[in-house]
Amino acid sequence: MAIKSFDQLNSLEIDTLREIGSVGTGNAATALSQILGREVHITLPEVRIMGYNEAIEWIGGPESVTAGVLVKMGGQINGIMLSVQKLPFVNLVLESMLGKTVDSYEGLGELEQSALVEIGNIMISTFINAFSGLCGVSIDLTVPAFALDMQGAILTVPMAEYGGMSDYLMTIGGNFVYNGQQVPCHLLLSPDIRSLNFLLKKLGVSDG
Repeated sequence: MAIKSFDQLNSLEIDTLREIGSVGTGNAATALSQILGREVHITLPEVRIMGYNEAIEWIGGPESVTAGVLVKMGGQINGIMLSVQKLPFVNLVLESMLGKTVDSYEGLGELEQSALVEIGNIMISTFINAFSGLCGVSIDLTVPAFALDMQGAILTVPMAEYGGMSDYLMTIGGNFVYNGQQVPCHLLLSPDIRSLNFLLKKLGVSDG
């Protein structure tokens, strides 16, 4: 039976999505390690069904400024994928790629933003390639967009896209771990309802 909103997902469906997300985030961490030349791991990914305000609080609160790399998904799966890059992650990338760090997001010039977009795009593309291969679906990605804003503003994109369809947002994501410390960088995957039903059917956990 097809679901009409994300909060109707059952435990089997959530566990299945978590397993798929685990492979995707693991591949993203491997790609990041190769680019930075440093060993980076990922925490066990979480699958969360949240209201929009709860989602904003989960990634740090509406007024917390952060950087984000966003792509839209098309093809057989529509939705968005977002890399939310907190300052410790930003500096890990910049130190490895450019030999420098910044004290705040205000220090991000064109070169620094380009490096963050490149990293975000590679992680997202690696995740989606693993995800689409495991699920047997075709997913197209748009050119990545960089955003530097309060987290509440960054999440207005999925709000605007799906707000009329559901009061809930589904996220699959995790944090990176470097040198034994968690480096905040959420990878969030959120398909729309039609795509989610299609995906669950392909995975054999729904007849919707």
